[in-house]
Amino acid sequence: MKIIKKSLFVVAAVASVMAMAANDFDQSDSAAAIASKQSVPVTVSKKSPVIADKEKAIKSLSLLGLDGVNHSLAEWSGKVVLLNFWATWCSPCIYEIRDFVAFQELYKVRGLQIIGVGMDEEYKLRNVQRTLEINYPVLVADPVKNSGLMTRWGNSSGVVPYTVVIDREGRVVYTHHGLMSRDEFDEFVLPLLEKI
Repeated sequence: MKIIKKSLFVVAAVASVMAMAANDFDQSDSAAAIASKQSVPVTVSKKSPVIADKEKAIKSLSLLGLDGVNHSLAEWSGKVVLLNFWATWCSPCIYEIRDFVAFQELYKVRGLQIIGVGMDEEYKLRNVQRTLEINYPVLVADPVKNSGLMTRWGNSSGVVPYTVVIDREGRVVYTHHGLMSRDEFDEFVLPLLEKI
């Protein structure tokens, strides 16, 4: 009986992984790319083609910042934007923010603009901003009022951290689920900073 239960559990786990992989499947993906997505679920990422919904979202995103001002992405046109969705209860998000603070300081003169989109209550976001000395704008996205926001940006699972890289022309060129490592930053963001 125990063997049957274990077998059913394994089958269910495999089916879940396959279903998640199917959601990220793109017919142009190679078998190696699909395999790498399945084997590294925390840092699943993919280059994302620009689609009409994302273009609309880029033009229409407008949220209140912790500075008390309403911001839209148009303010940062001509810059390479890392739009990072995070929450105060998310340990990987907090860890990643420390790297983003360093990246913003190092690369701001080359046109990098990191923008945090906090999926949490304003007072909690303020505490994290103060504690981590966040040196880039943090926009407030109440998770109840803005429940469809991450879906519009390509994250139907709602998992954070989630980062969208936008080039100087305003095109979404890369999306990333999970922590963004220095290697991924160097591969997908640094080349965009070279282009002027």
